Amino acid sequence: MTTTRIKFCGLTRPADVAGAVALGVDCIGFVFAAGSPRRLTLDVAQGLRDAVPAQVRLVALMMDNPADEVAAIVSALRPDVLQFHGAEDDAFCRGFGLPYWKAIAMGDDPASALQTLGHWPGAEAFLFDGHAAGAQGGSGERFDWTALPASLDRPFWLAGGLDAGNVAQAIAIARPAGVDVSSGIEAAPGIKDQVRTRAFVDAVRGAS
Repeated sequence: MTTTRIKFCGLTRPADVAGAVALGVDCIGFVFAAGSPRRLTLDVAQGLRDAVPAQVRLVALMMDNPADEVAAIVSALRPDVLQFHGAEDDAFCRGFGLPYWKAIAMGDDPASALQTLGHWPGAEAFLFDGHAAGAQGGSGERFDWTALPASLDRPFWLAGGLDAGNVAQAIAIARPAGVDVSSGIEAAPGIKDQVRTRAFVDAVRGAS
């Protein structure tokens, strides 16, 4: 069976980065979107970056950040992937010399959202999230997983309202390449809970 990859997003503390690495997650997400309670300053992010080993992909999450700000993050952190949640077009997303994932807001109208995928031909993968268009990720909002197509021309990640109690069902329905969790493993925004993180990883591995 294919193993579903795991991304922990919105990490803000060294202990949480170390815990994620110890659990063997595939990706760790740092948030730089304005207005997010999980947003990192570049100084804090640089300190956390040193604890992310080479086998774990670092994903830097943006939402309509200016190009010079994205470039500064790329230069300082050397992320493996950029994840864009805003109105960024394909040319913008490709302009930093790194693979990118495009987050698709599924909350309002999944069918219409899926019709936009052709706008980002350069995306390495898509990330389908439960929030409404223009809203922040990490909100814990689910969407109808059955709305996703049986196959796409590239990998996709599933996000939005996932936790240890429902992630196995989500994997069975949507068959994503990976699952992305933030609020579902938290005690408070940006503060990960060790019991919830382990339970989530165990549930994903059991489902895979």
